[in-house]
Amino acid sequence: MEHHDTENHDRGLAFDLSTLIGRRRLFALAGAGAGAALLAACASGGSSGGATSSTRSTGSTGSTASMSSTESSTAATSDASCAPIPEETAGPYPGDGSNGPDVLAESGIVRSDIRSSIGSASGVADGVPLTVELTVTDTANGCVPLTGAAVYLWHCDREGRYSMYSQGAESENYLRGVQETDADGRVTFTSIFPACYSGRWPHIHFEVYAGVAEATGGGEPIATSQLAFPADVCTVAYATAGYEQSVSNLAQVSLDTDMVFADGVSQQLASMSGDTEAGYTAALAVPI
Repeated sequence: MEHHDTENHDRGLAFDLSTLIGRRRLFALAGAGAGAALLAACASGGSSGGATSSTRSTGSTGSTASMSSTESSTAATSDASCAPIPEETAGPYPGDGSNGPDVLAESGIVRSDIRSSIGSASGVADGVPLTVELTVTDTANGCVPLTGAAVYLWHCDREGRYSMYSQGAESENYLRGVQETDADGRVTFTSIFPACYSGRWPHIHFEVYAGVAEATGGGEPIATSQLAFPADVCTVAYATAGYEQSVSNLAQVSLDTDMVFADGVSQQLASMSGDTEAGYTAALAVPI
């Protein structure tokens, strides 16, 4: 497994701390009023606000069958408030054009199943099956479902590598995809359980855009955050073949010491169900 130390991952500790503090201070100062202004354009048009003049071709939206599973004994409790999800760094491997390669320009990036690469790449990410369900809501309107927004989601593979960047995975673009929120504000991705690499708690990155046209056309995200996994589920998942390095890496980090989640994880800790054989489902509410 490739080791990502704290200094290298997320562009260095100093960069991350300044980014996190700056973004969270912005939310504290702006409050719901700024959220209302930001969401007005998103709720009103979907595909028009924030789009750039450039165009990118997109593939057909995929579909994922629902998964029946057993509830985890330590499923996370959703935050009952309607506060916006904390803003986080996108890290050094976003693949959105802000730091090198841009997978959002690839035909076929709008998809539900993100386990395989697209375009000229052909790799497939192996690991414990995982379904990710994010429900995006509008904090300016009492956290009603936000329909027609777009979520770009990405994470590392079983070896702790990020496609398009990490050694051995530079030519791949798996574990990255875009979905449009449905009438319930929900997006669903079929993926694999990510590794725990050195220096970080197991997590998934995501960006929310006003619509698919903004996500695939060079627009700016209206929210950027990360999802965290409960410790008990990580322990069980990493006991399976292929995750051996994650076992030792997990033992050296905690939610309390992680550079992103140490200041509070209640709104970012996924509610989990399932098992390693049938696959897990990670669900998270995403108020913006």
